Amino acid sequence: MLTLSARRCILSQLTSPLKSTRGHCDTAPPDVLDRVRTLLQLCADRYYISPGESNSELFRRGWSCSYGPLGVELKRNLLQQWWHSVTGSRAWVFGVNTVSNSPVRAAGGARVVQSEPFQQILDQSELSREQLIQKLNRLLLSSPSVRTSLLQGALEQFVPSLEMVNKKLPFGLAESGPCFQPSDGCSAEITQTSPVLFCSPRSSSQWLDHWARHRLKWWRNFALSPSDFSSAEVPENELEEKTSRGVKILYKFPWGLESLETLWCRGDAELLQVHKGIRSKLQTRDGRKSVPHVVSVSGNMDRGAMAFLSNSLQELRREDGKKRLQQRKVLKLHPVLAPVKVALDVGKGATVEMRSVRASCRSFWKLRSLRGLDILKLCRHH
Repeated sequence: MLTLSARRCILSQLTSPLKSTRGHCDTAPPDVLDRVRTLLQLCADRYYISPGESNSELFRRGWSCSYGPLGVELKRNLLQQWWHSVTGSRAWVFGVNTVSNSPVRAAGGARVVQSEPFQQILDQSELSREQLIQKLNRLLLSSPSVRTSLLQGALEQFVPSLEMVNKKLPFGLAESGPCFQPSDGCSAEITQTSPVLFCSPRSSSQWLDHWARHRLKWWRNFALSPSDFSSAEVPENELEEKTSRGVKILYKFPWGLESLETLWCRGDAELLQVHKGIRSKLQTRDGRKSVPHVVSVSGNMDRGAMAFLSNSLQELRREDGKKRLQQRKVLKLHPVLAPVKVALDVGKGATVEMRSVRASCRSFWKLRSLRGLDILKLCRHH
C-alpha cells in the first residue's frame, strides 16, 4: 500500500537530495539516548514489540508498528479502558464504525495504491521526468482515498444520530481505528481515538474544558508518575483552520514533550460543509435555530502505549548474598493495562515461595471475582 503523501516523498527525491527524517531524539544528551535505547530493547525483549531497528523507530515515533504478543494485549487493554471511559462520560456518547476508505473522500487525503502498477511506472526508464510525474499523478488520483482523521465519519453520522437522541443536546459519537497522518513529508499509520461532541454554541468552550480535565485525569489514573502527563492551551498562531480553541494532552518523554491527544472547538463550519449547508436538518429541540457546535478529541494510542511503557520503566537495585549490587530493569505497568497480571518464573525450580504464590493465584481464580486475571507460567530451559 502506498499513499498520496508517499508520492510527495518519491517525487521530491527526483528533484532534490534525500533529507534526513530523524526526530529530535537523535540530538538528545547521551544519558537520554541510553534510556531510550534501554526502553526499546526492553520492549523487544519482553515481547511488546517485534525486534528490529526499523520497527523500534516506528514505535518511538508514535506510529503503528509490529507489536509482539504482550504489546497487542497492552494496546487492547488501553483501547478498552479508553472506550469505557468515553462512553461512560456524563454526556451521551455512542459508538460508531465508519468506513476507512471511500472514493468520495477529499482529494487531498492519503490514497491506497497497489504496489505492482506503481513499480511498473517507476521501471519505465524511457520516460522523462515530466512523463513519470504525470503517470504517477493519474495512478494516484484514480486510487481510493483513506482517512487521515475520524472526524469526517462522525460529522456524516450526525443527522441519523440526532434523530436517535430525539434532537436533544449534548451528545457525542466515539470511534477508534487506523488513520494516516503526515509526518516528515510522508504518511504514517496510527491508531486514532476520536470522541466528537455536539453541543450548543454557548457551551462549547465549557465542554472543551470539561473534556480536557476528563482526558488528563484518565491518562494520569494509569501512570506510575502522573506528573509526566500535562495539558497546555494551543497558541493562537497554531490553531487549525476553522477552530477557535485547542488544548493538547502531553507526555514528557525522555527527549521532550509529545502530544497524546488534541482537543478542538471547531464551531459549526465543518458540520455545515458536510451536510451542504442545509441548516433545517441540523437544528435541535433547544428552541433555537442555531447549528450545534463541534468539540473534537483526536488521540494517538500508539504513542499512548509508548508513553505508558516509558512511564513504567524502573531500575531496581539490591544486594545479593555476597553484598554485590545487582541492577534490574522492569516495566511497572498499571495492573489494568498490564498484559500479564501474575507471572511465575520457575526457571530455578518450584520453590516453597513460588508454590505458595501459585496456590494463591489458583484460589483467586476459583473465586471468579477478579475478572480478566491472567496467569502466565514462564519456564526457562538452561
